[in-house]
Amino acid sequence: MIEFIASNLPIIICFLVGIGLLILEAFMPGFGLPGFSGIVLECITLVLTWKEHGAVATLGMLLVVLAVLAIAISMSLRSATNGKLSRSKLIHNETESNEAGYRATQDLEVFVGREGQTTTVLRPTGIADFEGVRLNVSSEGDYIQAGTKVRIIKVEGSKILVRAV
Repeated sequence: MIEFIASNLPIIICFLVGIGLLILEAFMPGFGLPGFSGIVLECITLVLTWKEHGAVATLGMLLVVLAVLAIAISMSLRSATNGKLSRSKLIHNETESNEAGYRATQDLEVFVGREGQTTTVLRPTGIADFEGVRLNVSSEGDYIQAGTKVRIIKVEGSKILVRAV
């Protein structure tokens, strides 16, 4: 048994380090050096297995690599959501809620019907001032000169539609 491990030590080391790097990559944003290195080490594992033991052993090793990787990543992700890993500093658990003051977009519906004055030319978009609040607005396709009085007629998300008064 010791002779088998000693003769296959490079294969075992590449296999274990590669799996470790791929698990590490699962917790990092994007795809970087650990993921690329892990894939390269697993490919080296397969090539060394093929050179030492043949094609059938390589196919078996490929199945072992995929199975161990699937099990390891699923256990790591389960730990990240419910286990000990979820309480570590590695996992970000805070949420950005409305109650905490986070807003994805402002609710601009309160401006519907208000009148203001354009500060730039609307061709068809530009800036208008509504009681001291500068907003990016769009006309209905009309060209509106700077300094023209406008009224907000519609708000769709962050798009504010105005009409000359």
